[in-house]
Amino acid sequence: MILNLKRPLAFFDLETTGTNVGADRIIEIAIIKMLPDGTEASKTWVLNPEMPIPLETSLIHGFYDEQVQDKPNFKAVGAEIAEFFDDADLAGYNSNKFDIPMLMEEFLRAGIPFDLNNRHFVDVQNIFHQMEQRTLKAAYQFYCNKEIQNAHSAEADTRATMEVLLAQVERYKDIEFIDKKGVKSTPVQNEVSALHEFTNMQRAVDFVGRMVYDDAGEALFNFGKHKGKRVTDVFDVEPSYFSWMMQGDFPLYTKHKLKEIYDRWNQNRPPRPTQPKPAQQDQNAPKKQFQKPYVKPQNQQQQPPPKPIRRPEEPAKPVNEDMLQMLADKFKKGKV
Repeated sequence: MILNLKRPLAFFDLETTGTNVGADRIIEIAIIKMLPDGTEASKTWVLNPEMPIPLETSLIHGFYDEQVQDKPNFKAVGAEIAEFFDDADLAGYNSNKFDIPMLMEEFLRAGIPFDLNNRHFVDVQNIFHQMEQRTLKAAYQFYCNKEIQNAHSAEADTRATMEVLLAQVERYKDIEFIDKKGVKSTPVQNEVSALHEFTNMQRAVDFVGRMVYDDAGEALFNFGKHKGKRVTDVFDVEPSYFSWMMQGDFPLYTKHKLKEIYDRWNQNRPPRPTQPKPAQQDQNAPKKQFQKPYVKPQNQQQQPPPKPIRRPEEPAKPVNEDMLQMLADKFKKGKV
């Protein structure tokens, strides 16, 4: 069948050095772009990841260090990859949780612009897991009745993913689905926007799910001590949490989306109250003279009080009869 497309839909798959989105690198990327007229275009790049490929990973996808040492790195071909994607919607198997975050990490690291806004994302695994819950190999066998030839080759897995989606749309076009809230619908439709809605159940802000949208469209933290809290509410009470995440071991795209939310919050929050400025003194006004208060000196010996001043004595007057009479009258001695 032919998908009902309004613009190209790019199926892609990655082979990488590991599964750590923030630390691992892309080794191979294959893209099959389905066009609205039913035709397709495809391209594959093998890259030098600029880091050792762990042996356990090489045993899975078959890429070893010596095979990629002369290949270009992502930065050298990133612009070409972005141009090939053009404005297409993106589809893959487990792409929302791994392939798209890994791809965006490489674009951001290389400084190559690649805008995810206004694109639809169809994760074929989510359709499969919700409707049948199997692996890609089982899905290919179940829906297409085929075995994947050269499994874990990016091109083979990409083509298998594309064929599985076509079979899913055909198989479930009239099948009713009941979600966790008991709502019934027929979500698997021949329409990319409907497939986008059905395969983005978690509604992750940053694809890896460190932040998710609630029913009101608000971003919530989905990990750690603030899990379930609105990001902006956490910024209100603990703005340093933003700096902690920006300096932490989080994927670049997670930090990119976090900064977008922080910038909007910082722009819309009310300004902090400012302290009134002190009144300016008239430069021409006379300055007040201030006298220092008197301070009694410490450890100073106390001076004795001054002695009274004695006046010189007057010369004695001679005794006369009047004085004798006064004494006689005063004492008047009687006879014994």
